[in-house]
Amino acid sequence: MAFIVQKYGGTSVGNPERILSVAERIVRLKKAGHSVLVVVSAMGDTTDDLLTLAREVASDPPKRELDMLLSSGERISMALLSMAINDMGVSAVSFTGSQSGILTDTSHTEARILSISGTRLKEAIEKDKVVIVAGFQGCSHEREVTTLGRGGSDTTAVALAIALKADRCEILTDVDGVYSADPRIVKNAKKLDYCSYDEMLEMAWLGAKVLHPRSVEIAKKFDMPIIVASSFNDNKGTLVKGEDMEKAEVRAITFNREIAKVSITEVPDVPGTAASVFELLSNAHISCSFIVQSQSHHGKNDITFTVNEKDFKATMNLLESNLKKIGGKEIISDINIATISVVGTGVVRDPRVASRVFKTLAACETNIDLISSSNITLTCVIKERDVEKAVQQLHKEFIINENSERLE
Repeated sequence: MAFIVQKYGGTSVGNPERILSVAERIVRLKKAGHSVLVVVSAMGDTTDDLLTLAREVASDPPKRELDMLLSSGERISMALLSMAINDMGVSAVSFTGSQSGILTDTSHTEARILSISGTRLKEAIEKDKVVIVAGFQGCSHEREVTTLGRGGSDTTAVALAIALKADRCEILTDVDGVYSADPRIVKNAKKLDYCSYDEMLEMAWLGAKVLHPRSVEIAKKFDMPIIVASSFNDNKGTLVKGEDMEKAEVRAITFNREIAKVSITEVPDVPGTAASVFELLSNAHISCSFIVQSQSHHGKNDITFTVNEKDFKATMNLLESNLKKIGGKEIISDINIATISVVGTGVVRDPRVASRVFKTLAACETNIDLISSSNITLTCVIKERDVEKAVQQLHKEFIINENSERLE
């Protein structure tokens, strides 16, 4: 029999009825002879409600106190799920991140896992108990409660599966698996039977909400297979595994509306200028992408980049207060943008892919602002208002049309 780590998202444990349904699934798995460790998210919109509550009492809540507050959501769901399983006649026990031995760095609200001892978890599993762990949280060397960032319960589950040598990790949520596009926008989006770690990682970073990017990173590093499936049915999900394909094949179209573009104009074209800009942002723990520096004219150039929308205000405040030091003329920003990405192994090696992307976007009158590419991704920055039609047309061009051609 297998040792299985499962993770249930907030929707899956969103109310008492759903918690009981999840408990029944776990009990069936346990009675089939498997060892089971379960990671849970906070119930429904609990995390958002707690954030709202924090902002009602403080304009800028300290990150340490946010971690203390937000970590309580998962503690509620872990205890309730453990109670339900025990009431069904199967022994279960719940643990917080710190009790589980999840050691993190000191970056409150965006901590990274350093190591997992898992001593108490192993002892409970050896006693044939179902183990329930609060996702999204850990404890630093300073014995401070930390959280792993939104979606961090996925990372908790994969990290525990690796540390405790599980056979597989199942991410159970409110969707049947990983789709070729967002089904809410593309009605004929197709569920993928499998995708590679690299493809899933690009999709996660570029807007797909199914898996937390860091969970895929560590799954790839330690070759831990992940199954993404629904907690509401027994349909076959998507297997994320270490498989690469030589032939270029577009697997999915993703998008991300939660970004903003920032440009610093007429900065000095001398060594160290870009370093001074991005050191400021790095020190504030602000990540950037789509970094573009224009060609120099008269000893000046422009630096353009994108940031997550949640970091936009802090980015602008930081740059405006340091503009004179940087030497730029002005800061220009745009929050009404989005990225759209074509994802698939080897797509950039095939020059026809880029040509088809640009032709398709032109045909639906979508202007491209910035372009970025990797071995498996071609991403364009466009206006937010054009996202839906662009996603639909690219999906038709690369997913529907190509599948039709294979069947002919």
